[in-house]
Amino acid sequence: MEKCVKTEREWAQSLTPEEFKVCRKKGTERAFSGQYHDCKTPGVYVCKCCKTPLFDSSAKFDSGTGWPSFWQPVNKNNVSEKSDNSLFMRRTEVLCSACDAHLGHVFSDGPEPTGLRYCINSVSLDLHEKNAPGNSIDSK
Repeated sequence: MEKCVKTEREWAQSLTPEEFKVCRKKGTERAFSGQYHDCKTPGVYVCKCCKTPLFDSSAKFDSGTGWPSFWQPVNKNNVSEKSDNSLFMRRTEVLCSACDAHLGHVFSDGPEPTGLRYCINSVSLDLHEKNAPGNSIDSK
């Protein structure tokens, strides 16, 4: 996978302040505030920063947490994980493998078949709707 590298200034210019805070500074949007937490539109969720395909709507489920939740990524190589010991908790951060954007966290309390819950910030994602004109997203 080809890395997408930009300076902090370039990221700040290409993202809204909230997108920059979440994606580049590891922030979190408020629960139930994101546009995709209750979205049921079929498609592929891509990285807000670099457009790498991350999650398919077929793996999305309602976790009741207020953030979009998925039981698996579209391609394991498109996301990476990192230990996160901030906020006095042990969690596993999820990042876009191509640009290192902060996406959210993964937990081991999800549904079968994986038992995982990728809890992702809506602001880190763009939805490319299936069958929409001009959208031909694959899993890279």
